[in-house]
Amino acid sequence: MFSKEDSRKLREEFWIAFGKSFPNKWVLYKTKIKGLSFKFHFDLRKAMVSIDVDTEFEQRIKVWDKLVALKSILLEEYLAEAVYEDFFLLENKKEISRIYIELNNVSIHNKNTWRETMEFLNQSMLKIEIFFEEYKDIIDS
Repeated sequence: MFSKEDSRKLREEFWIAFGKSFPNKWVLYKTKIKGLSFKFHFDLRKAMVSIDVDTEFEQRIKVWDKLVALKSILLEEYLAEAVYEDFFLLENKKEISRIYIELNNVSIHNKNTWRETMEFLNQSMLKIEIFFEEYKDIIDS
């Protein structure tokens, strides 16, 4: 069992190591499309990369409908394992729309899973960004 401080230090150590191992200027929140962002997540059980649509309902539906229209392309050409969730409930009970890909059976507390996780996060986000670059004009129309 790890204390909160030990856990915080491990998280910090992981993200610093990830940044050094895979230096990249990620798009993340800088999509220039209101409410659309890309996120990394790594916890005690899994790692995840996601495309989040988190804005007021009408804008969320507008952007989400474009992503759904591109679903077959995303799945066939970029991320075959991606999961589309129209209504995804965050821990804070806020509802968003999310497309995500997960790597299970890894833990931020287990350094033996870090390399695999870093490679997964890097490759998955690269594919999301390539997809976004190719189709951002459609998503933003």
